[in-house]
Amino acid sequence: MSNLSKKPIPANERLIFAMDVPTVDAAKELAERLGDSVTFYKLGLQLFMTGEYYELIEWMKARGKRVFADLKFFDVPETVKLAVAQLKDRDVDFVTIHGNQSIMEAAASAKGESLKVLAVTVLTSLDRGDMDDLGFDCDVKELVTSRARRAFEANCDGVISSGLEVPSLRENVDHGLLVVCPGIRPVENRPSDDQKRVVTVEDAFQNGADYIVVGRPIRDASDPKEAAEKIQKTISQLFQ
Repeated sequence: MSNLSKKPIPANERLIFAMDVPTVDAAKELAERLGDSVTFYKLGLQLFMTGEYYELIEWMKARGKRVFADLKFFDVPETVKLAVAQLKDRDVDFVTIHGNQSIMEAAASAKGESLKVLAVTVLTSLDRGDMDDLGFDCDVKELVTSRARRAFEANCDGVISSGLEVPSLRENVDHGLLVVCPGIRPVENRPSDDQKRVVTVEDAFQNGADYIVVGRPIRDASDPKEAAEKIQKTISQLFQ
C-alpha cells in the first residue's frame, strides 16, 4: 500500500540537498554548479562553524533557494526558544531540535508564521545496538512513533525520521505532520558509511515521506548536477 504524500509541495522542493562542505566558498561553488537541479538546501553544523552561516543563508535566499538550518538545538527550553526566535527573523524555512516535551513546546512557541520546527526522532546513523548503548530499552520504530506523536502534540510542524519508520508514523500520527527523511541511498549507490537505517528514494516516498535529504550520493558524484537531476526525475514521476 502506498502512503504517497498528498501535501501541496512542489515536486522539485521535495529533494533537500545536504550541503556538507567545509567552507562557504565551497558551498557557493557547489550551489552554482547544481543550478536549478536543487531548490532546497540543508545547512548544518559544519557550515555554521565557519562564522559565515547567516551570510550564506542570505546568499541562498537571494537566489530563490529554500533553507533548512539543521542545527539540532538541544538545551534548556528557554535557551532553545530564544535560539529558534533568532532564526525566525532570518528567513529560514526549517530548523531541527532535539529534546523532551517542554523543549519541543518552547521551540514551537517561538517559530512565528513561516519557520517550521522539526523534531529529531532517532538519528539514521543509529541502529538497535547503538540504542542499547544509549540505554534505550525499546524498539526503534516504537520510539520514533512515540516521539513523533509527542512532537505533533507540542505543535512542532514535523519530524526527522528514517524512511523505514514512516509507515508507522502515517498509521499512528496525524497526517498533517511533515516527515523529512535523511539516509537516502539510490539502489546502485549504497556506500559503506555512517548511515545505517537507509532507504531508496522510491521507498521513502512510497512509505509516506514529504521530503528526502540527500547528501553524499549527490556531492560525491562525478557530476553532482546530473545525480540531482536523476533523483528529481524519479520524484517527478512519483508525484505526476
